[in-house]
Amino acid sequence: MKILSIALLTAALLGGGTAMAASNPAKIADGVLVGPNGMTLYVFDKDEANSGKSSCNGPCASNWPPLMAADTDKPAGDYTVITRDDGKKQWAMKGKPLYYWSKDSKPGDKTGDGVLNVWHAAKP
Repeated sequence: MKILSIALLTAALLGGGTAMAASNPAKIADGVLVGPNGMTLYVFDKDEANSGKSSCNGPCASNWPPLMAADTDKPAGDYTVITRDDGKKQWAMKGKPLYYWSKDSKPGDKTGDGVLNVWHAAKP
């Protein structure tokens, strides 16, 4: 697995890096979506699916950092790119913006699941 990861990383770097990110900004681990860093991703009930907007900005985004997309990333499959209020790009899955939870400390943590009954671990 580690050799495959190194091979994929090398291919991405040699290919400019954007193609790999655009086709797969998240993966599945333990039944939930995780970002490239292996940390659990979350969705927010106050985000309206397919609106192209995030309802979590300012202080909210400090606690729930968005899964950022590069300006050159393009939608692929269930993944789309939205533009945040600050003009930066964020990944969404099935129309729902994706976020990390600042209190998760290591891959596999899901401490944000159920916070205030409006934050949920993103599921494929």
